[in-house]
Amino acid sequence: MENVQKNVKNCVEINDEDIRKAFEKHKTYIDISIDDFHKIYNDAFNFALERVHSVMVEEVMSKSYISVNADYDINSATDLLAKNGLTCAPVVNDTNLVVGFVSDADILAYAGVAKKHNIKDLVRHIIGETIPHANTNKEAKNIRDIMSSPAITVMVDTNIRKAAEILNEKRIKRMPVVDKNGTLVGMISMTDIVKYISKR
Repeated sequence: MENVQKNVKNCVEINDEDIRKAFEKHKTYIDISIDDFHKIYNDAFNFALERVHSVMVEEVMSKSYISVNADYDINSATDLLAKNGLTCAPVVNDTNLVVGFVSDADILAYAGVAKKHNIKDLVRHIIGETIPHANTNKEAKNIRDIMSSPAITVMVDTNIRKAAEILNEKRIKRMPVVDKNGTLVGMISMTDIVKYISKR
């Protein structure tokens, strides 16, 4: 949460309207002392934060995204992710409802590299060496067999502060955005949020 607040505070800019509101809060125009200025500045900053935090995920999310169907075979899904330079994607059913999430860690676990292993273990696996505690799921065929479910999602009408808190608390890079029916409509990342705030 502290990192989220730092990111937001570094990007929020106070505008004339925020300062006007801060002055109005103090009812009257007075000779400015340092203490008075601090109060007005802090109020203006809080108005700026309030303005930014009132923005909904729908305004910030990426509407261009790649998803994989739960019934895709694992190799096809892996190829799709690799071709698009992605390490993760939401998993949907035939009606575009989000049913899970698949990441490079899920795929590596399927390949026999347990999630607790490191990059050296992956290299050993590629060159054919045995990896201790490898747990290949030989029966897995489709993405639904290896995906994480349920997926961590956020609603379109959630404010971006709450979305940033979820991303930070769950330690994830991106998450699917869904409508009230659970249908996938976009993706949101901390980068999207910070970029949006920095432009305001």
